[in-house]
Amino acid sequence: MFARKILVVEDEKNIASNIRKSLQKLGYLVSEITESGEEAIKKVAETHPHLVLIDICLAGEIDGFHVADIIQNHFHVPVVYLTECSEYKALHKNQLSEPFSYVVKPFIESDLHFMIEMTLYKHQSKKILYEEKQRLMAIINSMGCAVIVTYANGCIEMMNPIAELITGWKQSEAFGKDLIEVVNLVNKDVGEKIENLATYVIETGEVFNLPENCTLITKDGKEIAIGDNVAPICDRDGNITGAVLVFQDITKRKQTEVQLIRNAFYDGLTELPNRILFLDRLRQTIERSKRRSDYYFAVLFLDLDGFKEINDRFGHGIGDDFLVAIARRLESCLRSGDTVARFGGDEFTVLLEDIKDITDATNVAKRIQDSLRLPVNLNGYQLSTTASIGITWNFSNYEEPASLLRDADIAMYRAKRQGKATYAIFS
Repeated sequence: MFARKILVVEDEKNIASNIRKSLQKLGYLVSEITESGEEAIKKVAETHPHLVLIDICLAGEIDGFHVADIIQNHFHVPVVYLTECSEYKALHKNQLSEPFSYVVKPFIESDLHFMIEMTLYKHQSKKILYEEKQRLMAIINSMGCAVIVTYANGCIEMMNPIAELITGWKQSEAFGKDLIEVVNLVNKDVGEKIENLATYVIETGEVFNLPENCTLITKDGKEIAIGDNVAPICDRDGNITGAVLVFQDITKRKQTEVQLIRNAFYDGLTELPNRILFLDRLRQTIERSKRRSDYYFAVLFLDLDGFKEINDRFGHGIGDDFLVAIARRLESCLRSGDTVARFGGDEFTVLLEDIKDITDATNVAKRIQDSLRLPVNLNGYQLSTTASIGITWNFSNYEEPASLLRDADIAMYRAKRQGKATYAIFS
């Protein structure tokens, strides 16, 4: 075991000499003996002792307390005070309130040894605790998600840089505030504000996952979709001492999910519902009609007349633009609750819900024909088309969407055989 270096700061030479002898006898290395506070600070910087033994009442401009404060806070070296009995009584209630931080002169070697070892032990323990805290903070600050820690009362203790970035709050501003003041959350599914989650998990002792559509209102009022959870913090005895909120900005993920859903249910070219979504809506309509005897609906199956010639003559680019324009025309012919879908190529389907009778469906078919006959201007070309339309409706008790579409398709081919640019009703 190496000998610990001790710097002695004592302005009475005889006492300083006796202290040196006692310390050497106890196995310590006395690096220096200085008489003034100014010199002591200089020697600490030069020799880096393990501990400083300092007389409280030093001669000079700087007293022992001031010197000790600089040594401990700037150089992080532990200090043991030397004090006369009269000085100790006067200062005990104020500066010397911390235990194991002083030795009263005259002292015996065993007391001096005990105080030095206790001070070194306390200093080492604080150093380890500080290093562990710094390591933990470095880990938290390096995380790719936001972390906010609260005390047991639900008020903020710390937040990492990602949390500062997402919320718009600096840790210095947020410290001590109730979590709900800084982390303003809204459940978008129900349109309600979410209360202090730290308080909730501290009371219940359970991890709380943020709602699916949880939105954070930042300090400047911006809305950010976030996700993850809040968990209670427990000590070694299982006592809950606070809560930790871990979350991340999931705006891009939400946008990707929306896009994936759109890709699954909508046509990429025309942005109309695709076959999958149309069949799902038709299935729901069939179920609705089973519950209401007076509920009627119709399906129109459209095939554009002469679209192949447009594609062959003007190219697929113009053909695609033409289909997009036709999709907008079809939408303009319908009510807001009706559905028009692209089945593929130049085939479209229409679902008309809650109609009075078949006349409503034929009127829509006529309106579509009139709209399609109006020319579309594309790259200087005036293009127009007509459609062969097959119509079926629930005069029969259809059970499956495929049966309705099959009959509408049959009626559509009948319209083509009749000379195109017309409609036919399945019977």
